[in-house]
Amino acid sequence: MNPMEITRKHTSDFTRIFEILTYQKEKYPNTHALNAFEDGVWKNYSIQNIQERVDALSCWFIKNGYQKGQTILLIPITGKPEWMMVDFACQQCGLITVPVHPTSSLQDLELILTETEARLCIAADQETFNKVNPLKDKISSTLSIHHLEKGRDGYFHALANEKPSDEERLRLNEIKHSILDNDIITILYTSGSSGVPKGVMLTHHNLVHNIKASLTLLPLEAGQRVMSFLPFSHILERMACYGYLAFGVSLYFNQNKESFAHDFKTVKPYLCTSVPRVLEKMYDYMQEQLLDKNILKKRIISWALSVGKQYGTERKLSALYPVKLFFARVLVLSQWRKKLGGHIRYMVVGAASLRPEIGRLFSAAGIRIVEGYGMTETAPLISMNRFEPGLNRFGTVGPVIPGVEVRIDEPNEEHEGEILVKGPNVMAGYFKRPELTKEVFTEDGWLRTGDIGKFVHQRFLKITDRKKDIFKTSAGKYIAPQPLQNHFAKSAFIERCLVLGFQRPYVTALIVPHFEMLQAWCLQEHIHWTSPQFMVYNIKVRSKMEQEVEQLNEELPNVERVRNFVLCHHDWTTESGELTTTLKPVRQKLLDHYKVEIEKMYA
Repeated sequence: MNPMEITRKHTSDFTRIFEILTYQKEKYPNTHALNAFEDGVWKNYSIQNIQERVDALSCWFIKNGYQKGQTILLIPITGKPEWMMVDFACQQCGLITVPVHPTSSLQDLELILTETEARLCIAADQETFNKVNPLKDKISSTLSIHHLEKGRDGYFHALANEKPSDEERLRLNEIKHSILDNDIITILYTSGSSGVPKGVMLTHHNLVHNIKASLTLLPLEAGQRVMSFLPFSHILERMACYGYLAFGVSLYFNQNKESFAHDFKTVKPYLCTSVPRVLEKMYDYMQEQLLDKNILKKRIISWALSVGKQYGTERKLSALYPVKLFFARVLVLSQWRKKLGGHIRYMVVGAASLRPEIGRLFSAAGIRIVEGYGMTETAPLISMNRFEPGLNRFGTVGPVIPGVEVRIDEPNEEHEGEILVKGPNVMAGYFKRPELTKEVFTEDGWLRTGDIGKFVHQRFLKITDRKKDIFKTSAGKYIAPQPLQNHFAKSAFIERCLVLGFQRPYVTALIVPHFEMLQAWCLQEHIHWTSPQFMVYNIKVRSKMEQEVEQLNEELPNVERVRNFVLCHHDWTTESGELTTTLKPVRQKLLDHYKVEIEKMYA
């Protein structure tokens, strides 16, 4: 077959991820396919320009001896066009990308570089490059390390490579033709709350299935604007970016956390993916307004929030509710939409559990929120609520996506059990860990997720906890910590919470206060504020937090009530290992860090 004919083989469809470029170019070519803020303006890259740069970079890899099956380590922070170009170029050559979170420890980076035998490592910036570079001599003399920060030592100049020759293009087309949809496209290292990194191997087929399933679920049309602000090392955001290109929408990349408000205001996106923490922060800001001295303002905000929390509930609302909702939006709730550019209509939330009342509030504000569920091992989507009427249930993660099967293993009397998954999105296994791969699959081929859940309202999947986090007190009572942690997070004064009690007589908790709220409350109560390190021991502050906990305890059965708690003087972080990259608490790490304080609670 003529190599030039190969590129025309998959024009109306795509079975390998890199074919999405051709798919968009032929179906609805976009002159603003990828966009980044550079030198004070939004710079756009057309799909034609992207394909040319990807091909040039692919030819550079081939010319420099990179071969199909070799691994390339990527350490991105946020997404940017360059990351996608590197990613697609690697795919076209059959190179396997290994994205790693920038917060990973040097120990984990060394393990991953050694295990994957990566030949090249590309970091996000000079700072990350400086962190990784010392590992070069320890691992391999053949390892090359670069970064994407222009004008600095170590910049990856291959991105600005000249146009390839016809001979180089022919060789590239031959290699592209040799790549199968069951070939490994990426290895993603995940440690979760266990702390042990393991490489999830995903194929083109895994990711293509998820993308095509999402094409039927998202209300997007070619040319609309979307924003990406989650880390590109997360499979959720990476898969979403592939999907955006398949939709033909214009994808804008947020610069960093500090530019969040500016980027949304100037881009005015229609849709974005998010994690619950972003919505929680915006909700917390509104809660802080309730401490304002203006009584009328406080009453209006409180009333608007109460109206918003009724949105999407199953109980029948009064005929006046639409009128109340209109005024609640005008007076208060519209502030959220304005902060996100004013044009946003939809948000898909994943990676962690979203409190139902927050989903209702943002939907009431005119930003339709749907929550989904997945894991790295399933590329990642398993289930997702829909935007159509009647197909979104707050507090659930929605119906299973097309083509995927879910089974509840050994359900109890409440129909809860471990969630098992089977489908074309399920990983090929853990890299160089056959024993671990065998453990996670049942004999008949179902993937064990480790999550406990059940189906409600016939078809909506509800996650109740992690299997390994459920514990039994010394009184013989089983406790599922995740719902309790979400319950106590309802307090405006509680930032994070970890419920404890394994083989203990009663339930206790580690609590990170919401220090901005606490400081505002102290100011209102004329309590001198010093610093969190000292305020967590302040008698009046402790009394206030006890009131908050007791108020929430009243809604719980006796066995689940928190009897004592430790106030942590700083937030948990991914850098310290206390949070996973998806911001879930790492239980064992926190138990180790607060061992003395926990023992005192039970003394």
